[in-house]
Amino acid sequence: MTSSTSRTSAPETSPPPTSPATPRRTSRHTGDLANSAFAWTATSAGVLILLVLAAVALFLVLRAWPALTANAQELSEAVSWLPDGENLLEFVGPLVFGTLLAAALALVIAVPLSVGIALFISHYAPRRLANGLGYLIDLLAAIPSVVYGLWGALWLVPLLFPVWRWLSDTLGFIPLFAGPASDPPRVILTVAIVLAVMILPIITAVCREVFLQAPRLHEEAALAMGATRWEMVRLAVLPFGRPGIISAAMLGLGRALGETMAVLMILSPGATYSFALLLAGKHQTIAANIALQFPEANTEGVSVLIATGLALFVITLVVNMAARAIVARRKDFSGAN
Repeated sequence: MTSSTSRTSAPETSPPPTSPATPRRTSRHTGDLANSAFAWTATSAGVLILLVLAAVALFLVLRAWPALTANAQELSEAVSWLPDGENLLEFVGPLVFGTLLAAALALVIAVPLSVGIALFISHYAPRRLANGLGYLIDLLAAIPSVVYGLWGALWLVPLLFPVWRWLSDTLGFIPLFAGPASDPPRVILTVAIVLAVMILPIITAVCREVFLQAPRLHEEAALAMGATRWEMVRLAVLPFGRPGIISAAMLGLGRALGETMAVLMILSPGATYSFALLLAGKHQTIAANIALQFPEANTEGVSVLIATGLALFVITLVVNMAARAIVARRKDFSGAN
């Protein structure tokens, strides 16, 4: 009898019926909408800035056009505070000179101090002291300019008179310090010190943040090779932060160029091309002159003042473009290089 062995195989189980695949298009669609909305918002903001800038420039040109095209004699007769026979260019020139001189002196004073303070906060001071000092520096930026003007006119001007008199007596052979020093010293050098104090927190804050972003590996490598703390800062931190220092200086320069109340309350105005920093009645800035003459200006006078504002607008635009060009030339250096 032959026995047949029957193989029992496991019953085949068919896969459960699956419902048709439904791709999750809802979240993807929402993400696409969010990206499109963000791109549209960013583009609109950029275009809006350009439109506002163009509108300001167009307004200045249109309102200044009567003064730009008028005869010098007509302007002198229509505007009481405009010198007789002096055309608009001869009137604006000394104001541009005084504006640039005050801003340049303020930068010369403020930039080294700001860089030193930023380096102390970022690389030398203990953390607790650095946080407190950084907070105090930032508070200086919140003080209104009229407060700086009162401080400069009522406290700083009498304090600086002995110093300016000593400079005039000792270094009077140098044209910059030609004297005798004015009493009270409502001169361009006093204005420059006040402007330097005003722009110092802006430059310091930007430089501090740039120095804190310096590559840590570069700093540690310099210290490992035996460099002192100052050599490490000079070789690793300052080259990395040079574009930031330039940008910070240009931000401070923008505020110094347009400052009004502090200059108006301190400076004894004049309209000359003079490098005598200790003589009163030699300089005036565009913004301070606009604030001084605008309340009593007639239609022609307002046009003249707007023309000077157009000159300040062009100066600010040129300065910012030059700063961008300088920073672009320096941007090749980075922490990854």
